[in-house]
Amino acid sequence: MASKRSRKRRKERRHGLAAQPQAGPAAEVPAETASPVAGDDEKRIRSARRTPGDDAPAPPWGSFPLSELVVLVGLVMLVAGFFVGPPRGGLLLGTGLALGSLAGLELAVREHFSGYRSHTILLGGAVGIALIAVMLLVFEAPPIAAAAAGAVALGVSAYFFAGAFRRRSGGALFKIR
Repeated sequence: MASKRSRKRRKERRHGLAAQPQAGPAAEVPAETASPVAGDDEKRIRSARRTPGDDAPAPPWGSFPLSELVVLVGLVMLVAGFFVGPPRGGLLLGTGLALGSLAGLELAVREHFSGYRSHTILLGGAVGIALIAVMLLVFEAPPIAAAAAGAVALGVSAYFFAGAFRRRSGGALFKIR
C-alpha cells in the first residue's frame, strides 16, 4: 500500500505542483496564507488553469430553464405514450422523442458554435436524418437512395461544422473536458 507521502507526491505531480522541501518548523506556512479547507489548493489550481472561454455558453433566453422544461414535457409524453392506447400512444411517443431530441440538439448547436465543445458528428447526423426524412416523406424516394443521400449530407455538413468549430475554438479540432 502506498504511503501518504508518495500519494501526496503523485497528486502534486499530477497537478503540476513542485514538491516543496519541508525542513521543520521554519518551513511552516504562515497562518494567514494557510488554506482553511483541505481541497482549497486543488480548487485554486483548477481555476488557475481555466481560460475565460471555458464556461458553458448561456442560452439566449437567459436563466429561464426552457431546455429543461422541454425535456420534462418530452419525458412526460414518453411515459404517457406507454399507457395510452395505440392510435394516440404512438403519437405521444413520437412527440416525446422529438421534443427530447430537439432540446439536446439545441444544446449541441449552442455549445458547438460557441467553441465550447465539438458536436460535429451529431450535427452532421441531424442534417443527414432531416434529408432522409424529407426524401422519404415528401419525394417518396427509395429508401436506399435516401440513405445514400443522408450519408453524403452527413459527410459534407460535418466537414463544414468542423471548420466552424475550429474557427470558434481558436484552431482546436476538438476539446476534451
